[in-house]
Amino acid sequence: MNLDLTDKTAIVTGAGRGGRGIGGAIALALAQAGADVVITARTNIADAEAVADAVNALGRKGYAVTCDVASAESVEEMVRKSQELLGRIDILVNNAGVTKDTLLLRMDEAAWDVVLDTNLKGTFLCTRAVAKIMLKQKAGRIINITSVMGLVGNPGQANYSASKAGIIGFTRTVARELGSRGITVNAVAPGFIETQMTDALPESSRDDILKKVPLARLGTPEDVGAAVTFLASNAASYITGQVLTVDGGMTV
Repeated sequence: MNLDLTDKTAIVTGAGRGGRGIGGAIALALAQAGADVVITARTNIADAEAVADAVNALGRKGYAVTCDVASAESVEEMVRKSQELLGRIDILVNNAGVTKDTLLLRMDEAAWDVVLDTNLKGTFLCTRAVAKIMLKQKAGRIINITSVMGLVGNPGQANYSASKAGIIGFTRTVARELGSRGITVNAVAPGFIETQMTDALPESSRDDILKKVPLARLGTPEDVGAAVTFLASNAASYITGQVLTVDGGMTV
């Protein structure tokens, strides 16, 4: 199986949580396969720079670029700068996302808007900007990070689940639009992954989660990075419009 990404270039959005986040693990997995990577963050640029340093330590080129994915102007500037740094853009990973969890009747418009704007609109804006470049190249890989919550829903996450379900519909539609030009578009849907967020869960909550997972463990950011690397590689050249769940069997 050819997972070699030597001489390929990638953008990974929302990788500003250092080594403990999914975005950082994705960036490092792509770099380990041989890709040069631009890592974006909206506010945690120091953490994005730490990921870029780790990419450089692997012998690849890593760059940290500030970007608010909910802003078309910021996205266009990030893509312009990324193309300048990388020369071309072979891979886009739309990972940037936020949560504002609360039950439906307590959810205000601001909590709805910020989650949909970042998670769903941000995926649209970044894909639209990069697709212009990939269409000229007649090649590209776009991988959107959705969630199992976009497949099954979760109480207290109406905004998040809606945004992630929207990403799935967006992925399938754009795959149909861009496929004839050599561009694949897929999604990865993580389940419960070991991050700073799950670290804060009480032990009773972790036990309840594990009861729902046939593999009886939480996933790791590296599990997600491996799935993204596969979809970015030539091994997945005939796969598009699909959702790859990385959830230990939770949604079986």
